[in-house]
Amino acid sequence: MPLRNPLLKVSVIVPTYRRPADLARCLAALQRQSRAPDEVIVIARGDDAMTHTALRDPALPGTLPLKVALVDTPGQVAALNRGLDAASGDVLAITDDDAAPHADWVARIAAAFEHDPRLGGLGGRDWVHEKGRVLDGERQRVGKITAAGMITGNHHLGVGDAREVDILKGANMSYRRDAVRTLRFDVRLRGTGAQVHNDMAFSLSVKHAGWKLMYDPRVAVDHYPAERFDDDQRFKFNDAAFYNASFNLRLIMCETLTPSGRWAFVAYSTLIGNRADPGFVRALSLAFERGGVALALRKWWVGLRAMRGAWQEAVR
Repeated sequence: MPLRNPLLKVSVIVPTYRRPADLARCLAALQRQSRAPDEVIVIARGDDAMTHTALRDPALPGTLPLKVALVDTPGQVAALNRGLDAASGDVLAITDDDAAPHADWVARIAAAFEHDPRLGGLGGRDWVHEKGRVLDGERQRVGKITAAGMITGNHHLGVGDAREVDILKGANMSYRRDAVRTLRFDVRLRGTGAQVHNDMAFSLSVKHAGWKLMYDPRVAVDHYPAERFDDDQRFKFNDAAFYNASFNLRLIMCETLTPSGRWAFVAYSTLIGNRADPGFVRALSLAFERGGVALALRKWWVGLRAMRGAWQEAVR
């Protein structure tokens, strides 16, 4: 029988939309926890018949302390905010429906928050299963943002001891209720589904409120990136999805960085950028590497438009 820690109540929040098989795998993993969650809150759209049918399946773990909270507004931001409102735990552990937490996930989360009263947020490694293989590698630098807004993710490749970070990843992040009591995910972020970078914005808001964010690769989930039901289709370029992701990133940086850092970020992202979101020079470089000058410059132009829109939003 899984054990519960009486000192801290842990709520697990799982937003889901039209992924019944993935959700079933996630719930089965939560059932196998060595330290049982005190409640599991599945956030579902009212019109998502596939999910509601799956949740009535008698094969689902019957002893899981499962609650269903409904949300009508599309998008992950609304679902996560609904989860924050519905949860009653001292610690709010968030994972995706296409993730399967390791058996000691809840136990490690509870122990970390119990041990360190300054800990506001905790993340861990998500072992990404993609195209029939696990993305493997080892990185020491994880979840960092420079003063000029250059970002290192690597949450799926982190190794080593627990350490302090700047940002957490949505598939595997937990927060102390006292740290997020007055905070919510930013409803200004663009997108009708994933609303990319909402995890970055939220974790930065916790850090800027004076709380510590930590990354511990032993706090792990298996992550099986699943189909998205919006413009943002994995591995496929879409103007609207690219604009939304670029807008969200630029809005976060424009509101987070110092004035000098903000200008450095604007210049760097416009001229250089990165492979996923190239500036002008990198766009030309990628075009010569892979061919497709039109697509590379199109990405740069969409990013430039997104910068203008984000700047206007930030200075309102």
